[in-house]
Amino acid sequence: MVKAAQVRFYFDADLLGLAKVLAGLRPDITYPSDPGGVVHKRERPPCTVTDRAALDTEWIPECARQDWVIITRDSRIQDRPAEREAVRLYEARMVALVGTEARTTWMQLEVVMSQWRSIERCTEETGPFIYSATRTTFRAIAL
Repeated sequence: MVKAAQVRFYFDADLLGLAKVLAGLRPDITYPSDPGGVVHKRERPPCTVTDRAALDTEWIPECARQDWVIITRDSRIQDRPAEREAVRLYEARMVALVGTEARTTWMQLEVVMSQWRSIERCTEETGPFIYSATRTTFRAIAL
């Protein structure tokens, strides 16, 4: 018997390779244009963000509305006032994989796995917030 999955994490289009790997392992992960699927007898619905090229100011509100923790590789989010404002305005919850450690899918996987417990704790926090993550650090970014 297949039950409905509760999606908790949204992987941005800039992490699409990693998102597809992880969505095949966990039913609580989605990404833009995700068709949905069954993982461990849990059915994940198609993602409500259908355009991989959507602007951050378009998909951030949708992710916040869905109460998803956003995982992105947008290491320059600190320098983008419109995106930070969208995180603030919509009370989004975001983790940005930063630095040279997040260049390839393999390296991104290493960062995510090293920080997974911290990322999961983000589901218990209320937004808005942005954390930066490397293999060895997980720190808040000032909004």
